[in-house]
Amino acid sequence: MIPSFRPQARVLHPQSSRKMIAMLGVAVLAGLAFSSSHALAADSLARQDKSFLTDAAHAGHAEIDASKLALEKSSNPAVKSFAEKMIADHGKVGDELKALAASKNVSVPDEPGMAQKAKIAILGKLQGPTFDKQYAGMIGVSAHKDAVDLFKKTAASAKDADIKQFAANNLPGLQEHLEMATQLKATVDAEK
Repeated sequence: MIPSFRPQARVLHPQSSRKMIAMLGVAVLAGLAFSSSHALAADSLARQDKSFLTDAAHAGHAEIDASKLALEKSSNPAVKSFAEKMIADHGKVGDELKALAASKNVSVPDEPGMAQKAKIAILGKLQGPTFDKQYAGMIGVSAHKDAVDLFKKTAASAKDADIKQFAANNLPGLQEHLEMATQLKATVDAEK
C-alpha cells in the first residue's frame, strides 16, 4: 500500500495570530503614511506654483518644437541662429524645471499645450519669408512676452521659495530672448 500524503493544518495559537495581525496592520499603515507624505508634499504646493510649473513646461516645449521646425523650414541664417539658441537655452531650462518639479512631487508635461500645438501646426504649413515672419512674431516675440510675464509674476509672488528663485534666475535669459526676437522680427519684416 502506498502511503498517502495528507497536508497538515497548522493551528496558530490565538496570541500569535493577534500579533501577526497587529504587525500586518502596522506595515499597512506605514505604507499608507509613506505614500501620503508624497501626496501631501505635492498638495502642499500652492495651486499657482503648480500652474507655473505646468505653464513653463508647455512654453519651453513649444519654443523647442517651433525652433526645430524653423531649422527645417527656414533658409534665413538669422532665423536658424535664433532657433538654435532657443533649442539650447530652453532645453537647459526645461531640464532644470523638470528636476525642480520632481523635487516637489509634481510631474510636468513633456510637450506644448494645445494652443501652442495649434500655432506650431500653422507654422508648419508656411514657407519662406512668410514662415520666418510668423515664427519671429508668434514664437519669438509673442511667446517670449508671455513667458517674461509669467516668470516676472512668479518671481514676485510664488509661495514656494525654490520656485520663486527658479523664476527669478531664469527671467533675465527670457528677457534677452525677447530682445533678440524683437530684433529678428524687425529684420525679417524688412525683407521682401
